[in-house]
Amino acid sequence: MGDSTAPATRAARALDLTELHASLTDPVLDAMNFLNEVVSRFPEALSFAPGRPSEGTFATDDPARYLRTYTDHLKYELGWSEDRVRAQLFQYGRTNGIIHDLIARTLANDESIHVSPESVVVTTGCQEAMLLTLRALFARPEDTLLVSSPCYVGITGAARLLDIALCPVQEGATGPDPKAILAGVRQTRAAGGRPRALYVVPDFANPSGASMTVAAREQLLEIAAQEDLLILEDDPYGFFVREGSSRPTLKALDRERRVLHLGSFAKTAMPGARVGYVVADQEVIGPAGERTLLADQLSKIKSMTTVNTSAISQAVIGGLLIESDCRLRAANADAIAFYRTNLNTLLDELERHFPAARRRELGVDWNRPDGGFFLVVTVPFLADTKALEHSARNFGVLWTPMSDFYLDGGGSTQLRLSCSALTPEQIRDGVSRLAAFITGQASRAGR
Repeated sequence: MGDSTAPATRAARALDLTELHASLTDPVLDAMNFLNEVVSRFPEALSFAPGRPSEGTFATDDPARYLRTYTDHLKYELGWSEDRVRAQLFQYGRTNGIIHDLIARTLANDESIHVSPESVVVTTGCQEAMLLTLRALFARPEDTLLVSSPCYVGITGAARLLDIALCPVQEGATGPDPKAILAGVRQTRAAGGRPRALYVVPDFANPSGASMTVAAREQLLEIAAQEDLLILEDDPYGFFVREGSSRPTLKALDRERRVLHLGSFAKTAMPGARVGYVVADQEVIGPAGERTLLADQLSKIKSMTTVNTSAISQAVIGGLLIESDCRLRAANADAIAFYRTNLNTLLDELERHFPAARRRELGVDWNRPDGGFFLVVTVPFLADTKALEHSARNFGVLWTPMSDFYLDGGGSTQLRLSCSALTPEQIRDGVSRLAAFITGQASRAGR
């Protein structure tokens, strides 16, 4: 028999979205979820959307081998006991990370960035490095982050989560123009803001593929010193040169510790490990005159967020670095050649389907990056989510709307293509499908 004394069921109270954090209604935070949803709905479509690395160079037994290499390093090279090695792997560990020394050595070898291991904070992916850095540096409501426009949504999304004011700086063919950055600094001050830092991807930026010249990098550092501006340098793609030679990072050129260097092993090693880092070698002076590194201050924040980065993930990356003699650029030689071939194939196929006369007739064009994973195609129609769904359903090809990367309403007739996760054969097939889509849309737009 039923219990007549049971309380009556009441409808659950729904939460009001307007009473949650304002960032949850920001289109930037929806962009990634929408793209993932479209990819899952059209699994047979060839996708130029994700900026992830190719899986072709990964072997399933690599993580176990790297882990063994790291533990052997601790036992036989550093002389650690079995108990100490066990604690290193199975316990929480040092907040700032356990492979900071290997990362510092690798940065010296690959990038001529010479910093103490204590200035390196090992993070759960580069996204955490961004969050820690933004939270530490932006203390006042008027503190403003300058960003390139277009800009990677990870940094703009993180800034919005933290209620940090943003000032977009228009990007040119060779990345952000130092003069435009200076104008952005002065515009921010005139509006009552405090220009605190600039976020920049100097090599083969996501989403545009643009790269700064060495002269522009030097000029940017001069402006940073002149205007008391910090630089957040994100450099995930610098190894992957298509033409010419690699350029020095901003951190390698930095003489006044103006640059915080954000890094990741997602593109150069193993994205599934979720290991990144930030080089924060700036000195911090306390109220009693005590001196610490900014890395130590970031550690305080990390201890209240992720506590520490997975020791197992760090050990796997550590073993990879040891096997490569802490020379990750040389270890990526095959990957560099693969991505170079892919980007050349993408450019060649676009040229084949849209020769100069046809480009002029349709109003189609694209940039030609010197490396990296991305390029941008300009089209004569609205390249929005509706067009993306039409492209996926009827032509079997995916791409990313560029409007997601702009803070100031740009990119409405542009789409980003990423060639990193495809084979050359898939790129050729994908561009053929894309060309059919673009031609059809252009015809509908009256071109």
